[in-house]
Amino acid sequence: MRVARPIVLDEDARQDLERNARGRSIAARVVLRSRIVLWAAKGLQNLDIAARMKIAPRTVRRWRERFLDQGMAGLLKDAPRSGRTPSIPAEIVAQVIEKTTQSKPVNATHWSRSTMASEVGISDSSVGRIWRSNGLKPHRIDSFKISNDPNFADKLEDIVGLYLDPPEHAVVLSVDEKSQIQALDRTQPSLPLKTGRGATMTSDYKRNGTTTLFAALNIANGEVYGECEQRHRHQEWLKFLNKIDDTVPEDKQIHIICDNYATHKHAKVKHWLEQHKRFHVHFTPTSSSWLNMVERFFRDLTQNHIRRGIFKNLEQLIMGIGDYIDGHNKNPKLFIWTAKASDILAKVSRAKAALDKRLSV
Repeated sequence: MRVARPIVLDEDARQDLERNARGRSIAARVVLRSRIVLWAAKGLQNLDIAARMKIAPRTVRRWRERFLDQGMAGLLKDAPRSGRTPSIPAEIVAQVIEKTTQSKPVNATHWSRSTMASEVGISDSSVGRIWRSNGLKPHRIDSFKISNDPNFADKLEDIVGLYLDPPEHAVVLSVDEKSQIQALDRTQPSLPLKTGRGATMTSDYKRNGTTTLFAALNIANGEVYGECEQRHRHQEWLKFLNKIDDTVPEDKQIHIICDNYATHKHAKVKHWLEQHKRFHVHFTPTSSSWLNMVERFFRDLTQNHIRRGIFKNLEQLIMGIGDYIDGHNKNPKLFIWTAKASDILAKVSRAKAALDKRLSV
């Protein structure tokens, strides 16, 4: 059996390959090639890699050899092929890529196909092809927020530990408020879905009041405790904590996961917690609502019941939310946390490094 030449990576090359293998804006062919090299660097032979990735062994062999001979540059470019000379010179393509990534048009925040076409003197469709082949999408922007909490790592490990290995003889509850839920009624009747036509809904609406949902998700079985209130002050928070205290059996310890909202840290709340020793509060890091699992339930509630709902008064909204929770609890959906704290920390570290590099330019 022929043994393929081994690949040994330094740390910089490994990071570049892992970045390419994960990149959403990286060309698919570069993602594939980077994954091949990463598997090869782990000691796998060509046939094993081909079986894992469900590709031809000759493809694996080609890019292993190309990387060994040319390094990273060999993965990013294709070998020259015979055929018709490209209608757009390489320097124009490079100019489009540079302008798209390094500059902005006058009086606009990003390039469109037409503005770029006018700038470099080619057609709109040519700009579109260049962008697609290089994974560029200037019309899209992804939002992000990196937590600046000095105790981020400790809080993360604490909460992920509760998700992955909850304590015995205890109930772990992911708790939060969904505030300002609006009871919206449409100004005209909607048309139902039928063959050949989607359902319709007017774009304008009538506001019939708002409510705040306090919800606690039991991570062990997916059940939700919920209560609607007019406001979300410390008084309402204490009322909800008392409801949890009455609902959970007395022989169980209660671990509460919640965010850093001032209501949760009010002096009267702290005093209440001192009087109820079985409650243990775990605060998520700042700017890390994604770490609170009850947000998944809020998303489902919004998508399945609220966003397209019609509520002629506030009572209908509150009753509807209650019915949705009751229906959920009849067949509760268990949200399973899979990410390890170490993986999340590594991702956050990479994001901070990328941001620092960008700021230093």
